[in-house]
Amino acid sequence: MNKSELIDKIAAGAGLTKAESKKALDAAVAAVKEALVAGDKVALVGFGTFAINERGEHEGINPATKEKIMIPAKKVVKFKAGAELADAVK
Repeated sequence: MNKSELIDKIAAGAGLTKAESKKALDAAVAAVKEALVAGDKVALVGFGTFAINERGEHEGINPATKEKIMIPAKKVVKFKAGAELADAVK
């Protein structure tokens, strides 16, 4: 499912126009992004939790040359599905 299909589903499920659904989706995504940038967790009960995870510097292998390289530390977004979502997917 892509963004436009998700907007259609939101519009149908919530009784909104597609324009209103797009604004709502964009606002929700922006709010999640803003919270993660600030270092907060975003927990949506029944859906899951978004959090920032820090990966330390580690050694990797360049697949083209097979030489060992150091991969720098970075922050990544982590998602953990909630129990309700996990049960629905089973």
